Amino acid sequence: MQMNPPPTLRYPALMTRAPLILQTPQGLYCPEGEFHIDPMGRVPRALITHGHSDHAARGMGSYLCTHQALPVIRHRLGKITAEGIAYGEQRQIGGVTVSFHPAGHVPGSAQIRIERGGEVWVASGDYKTAPDALCEPFEAVRCHTFLTETTFGLPIFQWQSEVCVMGQIARWWQDNAARGVVSVLLAYSFGKAQRLMAGLAGIGPICTHPVVEAVTDILRHQGYALPPTRVANGAPPQGALVIATPNAMASDWAMGLGPHEVAAASGWMALAARRKGTGAAFVLSDHADWAGLNAAVAATGSEQVYTLHGYTDPYAAWLRSKGLSAEAMS
Repeated sequence: MQMNPPPTLRYPALMTRAPLILQTPQGLYCPEGEFHIDPMGRVPRALITHGHSDHAARGMGSYLCTHQALPVIRHRLGKITAEGIAYGEQRQIGGVTVSFHPAGHVPGSAQIRIERGGEVWVASGDYKTAPDALCEPFEAVRCHTFLTETTFGLPIFQWQSEVCVMGQIARWWQDNAARGVVSVLLAYSFGKAQRLMAGLAGIGPICTHPVVEAVTDILRHQGYALPPTRVANGAPPQGALVIATPNAMASDWAMGLGPHEVAAASGWMALAARRKGTGAAFVLSDHADWAGLNAAVAATGSEQVYTLHGYTDPYAAWLRSKGLSAEAMS
């Protein structure tokens, strides 16, 4: 986890000045910059943390994201007015200065830093503090106010190392291959699917669902280190690993796979109730776990924290019990 040099964080007027970021029906809004962050409703100007559909939606007047995130966002949203920005590059927008910093979530993902007269707010987007074999590592950004995601903001969510989980998946795959059975691993088409490829390269042939292959091809052309893959149209090679989207198994595509075993890779597999419909489950998340959230909040040095997405109220209460100013943002 990289660390920026800390600014002087104590800010006497912090609680008396107007907030830099507000929650609106369209999403997070910066009045002094007149832009939204990851809006879901139509707005004139959107700053986007990454290309997942719950953060990058159609219909905005213009988009600003990292150079690395832009190709996938264009692929998913079609014809849009969009611009890329380098990590760490400062941009004056209205009365604030903004910059994008690595979030470690998926390739190109970013936290957005907003500064006004020495006061700094950071909107985390989705993030992961542990490194992986694919995306840019998380960078802790010092700030006065931190808006943190809390997708897995309960103590029950504690991730094993990536090496350990990839070893579990490799053994499951090899056991299936020894029986002449194709292994089908369900994962999000952007980020998780490619992280699995990178972590499992060299074991055997890897095939993909067409939706996964389209995103993989974009990232490969951007220079991300990904192993060779081929689209699974019909029966894949015996003993292959097929990486597919969760909803692919309900389509006609799945009927051509031949004998296969199905598993899923997600942080939600930590909950037994989420494992239905899979023969195996692997706990692998692109979000911070409990320890990661706490490490990130501490590293920011923030004086106040707002929680968004997931277990917002319990995590805000936990931070208050530790003496921090924290509340859930609806």
